[in-house]
Amino acid sequence: MAGRKFLLGEIERALENGPGDPALSSILVGARGTGKTALLSHLSSKAQQTGWISVDVPCLPGMLQDILEQTRRKAREFLDERDQKHITGLTVGQIIGVEWSEDVPPSQNWRSAMTDLLEVLNAKGIGLYVTIDEIDPALDEMIQFAAIYQLFVREGRKVGLLMAGLPYKVSSLLRDESVSFLRRSSQYKVGRIDDEEIASAFKATVEIGGSTILDEVLERAVKEIDGFPFMMQLVGFRSWEERSASNDITMESVERGTYMAQRDMRNRILRPTLDELSDMDIKFLLAMLEDEDSSLSEEIAMRLNKTASYVTTYRKRLLDQGVIEMQGRARVRIALPGVREYLSEYLA
Repeated sequence: MAGRKFLLGEIERALENGPGDPALSSILVGARGTGKTALLSHLSSKAQQTGWISVDVPCLPGMLQDILEQTRRKAREFLDERDQKHITGLTVGQIIGVEWSEDVPPSQNWRSAMTDLLEVLNAKGIGLYVTIDEIDPALDEMIQFAAIYQLFVREGRKVGLLMAGLPYKVSSLLRDESVSFLRRSSQYKVGRIDDEEIASAFKATVEIGGSTILDEVLERAVKEIDGFPFMMQLVGFRSWEERSASNDITMESVERGTYMAQRDMRNRILRPTLDELSDMDIKFLLAMLEDEDSSLSEEIAMRLNKTASYVTTYRKRLLDQGVIEMQGRARVRIALPGVREYLSEYLA
């Protein structure tokens, strides 16, 4: 959770405040490897601790049924655990177990089944918090869920929603007129982390584990991580596994750990990302490699022998994918660490 203090504070406060807090419906936007899934898991756990039932689903076919079944199961456990002393003469099963023991009747649609559950839960002061990872606007169930969630909010139900997705998929979802309500959700860009935050969290984690790391070794690790959350996890894990016999994280530990982390990064983040790009997207990136750091859009257009408007289209595509990022008004730079070094190998 390094470098995410503001985001965590906003959403955790919303969980405490309940309905009416704008951050109770939030979207995490970021490229692969920026820590979105870790944040979903952390905040889902926080919701449980704050008195919510938290249901976590991937954006895949069957997600609506998954939400329904998880809510049924967790509600039984939650009510039995927290409210059994307030229920006299009836068990939780007698209140709501009959309906939950079978599939939704043919005459009852998903919204009606969820409304029944929410009425029971909300009567006990219990809210439902749903987290959805890797949102896909092409999935009909995602659109259905968003539209019905909007109705739950309008009806005053105690519900919350936290979604995460790639920038271009979030943009596509929000363009859908049937879920325009989501445009008012709090959006948090999840990207690079400041070196100071990386260093602080890295050192603290090492020390919690009962090990030590010298300042110059820590500085090397931070440099290799380059502000990228997933690389922090990889370099940290691999360096820990390579620590010395004296249990210290040494320079050799970090060097070996970084080598393995870079391999993991290529296989798990860079290759899948580049596989999704078009030939012209790749040519755009190759044109950027002629610059050491950032590139001017007009220079990229000249190198590609294309018009400014043509280049703007592909710049937006790569920005939406999270592969590049803006630096100032006219400059862009590659956002994913390792792309410069890996691109020629990937093409080969």
